[in-house]
Amino acid sequence: MEEELTPDLCVIGAGSGGLSVAAAAAQLGVSVVLVEKGLMGGDCLNYGCVPSKALLAAAKRADAVRTASTFGIDVLEAQIDHRAVHDHVHRAIANIAPNDSLERFTGLGVRVIQAQASFLDKETLEAGSVLVRARRFVIATGGKPNVPAIPGLDEVPYLTNETIFDLGERVQHLIVLGGGPIGLELGQAYNMLGADVSIFDTGEFLTKEDPEAARVVLKRLHDSGVAMYPNTRVERVEPSVQGLAVHFSQGTDNVIVKGSHILVAAGRRPNLKSLSLDRAGVTHSDRGIKVNEQLKTSNRKIYAVGDAIGGQQFTHLANYHASIVIKNALFRLKPDVSAMPIPRVMYTDPELAQVGLTEKEAREKTRRIRIYRWPFADNDRAQCERRTEGFIKVITKKDGTILGVTLVGPEAGELLQLWIVAIAKEMRIGDLTSLVLPYPTFSEISKRVAFTYYRPLLTKRWLHWIIGLLRKLG
Repeated sequence: MEEELTPDLCVIGAGSGGLSVAAAAAQLGVSVVLVEKGLMGGDCLNYGCVPSKALLAAAKRADAVRTASTFGIDVLEAQIDHRAVHDHVHRAIANIAPNDSLERFTGLGVRVIQAQASFLDKETLEAGSVLVRARRFVIATGGKPNVPAIPGLDEVPYLTNETIFDLGERVQHLIVLGGGPIGLELGQAYNMLGADVSIFDTGEFLTKEDPEAARVVLKRLHDSGVAMYPNTRVERVEPSVQGLAVHFSQGTDNVIVKGSHILVAAGRRPNLKSLSLDRAGVTHSDRGIKVNEQLKTSNRKIYAVGDAIGGQQFTHLANYHASIVIKNALFRLKPDVSAMPIPRVMYTDPELAQVGLTEKEAREKTRRIRIYRWPFADNDRAQCERRTEGFIKVITKKDGTILGVTLVGPEAGELLQLWIVAIAKEMRIGDLTSLVLPYPTFSEISKRVAFTYYRPLLTKRWLHWIIGLLRKLG
């Protein structure tokens, strides 16, 4: 016999966005049902942000040993225990998992149902043996790896971001299909851990990023021995003595690359197939669920957040979406999802971070922009640590209002925080010159680039006249 529940809110999916909605609503005294067919924590905890950054942390330690002689420290080649690296990654997941656990959310008063969710009609959801008729629903089912239809791919044991972190053995040669952030981050990580790495992409690499910043990252990958194959088409994959062979064409050339493992990093797509959204009257496509500025779907009782709506796929964006839903569903406020600038960071070495408009996007909107730059090579902390690759680029209106910032270099993701606040508060670049920042830190690069806003004043005759007059007056 089916149980019937009538909560205020039913959240479908226990990833970052869904958990944020459920936790906030429960702590505000709202009755919440949370439905999840897989692991609590979703993609970010189990297959994405957490394991990838843990792997990168291990890889960067190995690279630090490899380059220690630059600092006068003579060490042997890093001895990598690949099973121990695997254990480190999964220990990081386990340490964070209690925040997303069934026990925690049950303790908050959330009814958690571990089953597949499917809509029966516009007001009813079925989850296992439970029927849920909620006042509001929130779809937060996330995404899953997009696996292209490549001949022979299903004949080899290919990896995705959902399986690569289970590897506990040494990877001799990793072939990566896809040159986006996932492919480049994991490709560089395995390169630092001693693997040969070849990365393929159907177009140029990092076309959504500032071209100057992208070149810094791609040069670092190339210099470290990562083989990059842009503008390629994979014809087929087949088993080989080494493990597998990839046949691809690049222009008029046909090339074969052999490797031990293959990672499919060809993007992600919304995980919607089993929800029966048509029964719920929810407009959607292969790219995601259609929503308005308050994240409502075509069924006004149903919201959708995070990767389920397509577009940018970031954990912090899903969490922001959660706050929009809470404000609208519980407080009847009408926040606009497009009101806040959404930052993005690629955690390669060097990191590439962006918030607001890129230079190209700014020029498409208006020609009256100003561009200010400062290199990490002119930062004293960067010189001390020999991490001088990269720069900061700030795009402003003529009056100095900040439109966008690109950072490529050490700790770029951390350094971006100041600029996120500046853009959100509609500050002008000159406002940052009054800050007192600790010396020597990477953060000083932000103040130095801000001072360049006033550089044109140094050539103004009237300024020199005023200074001269004040000198005469004592």
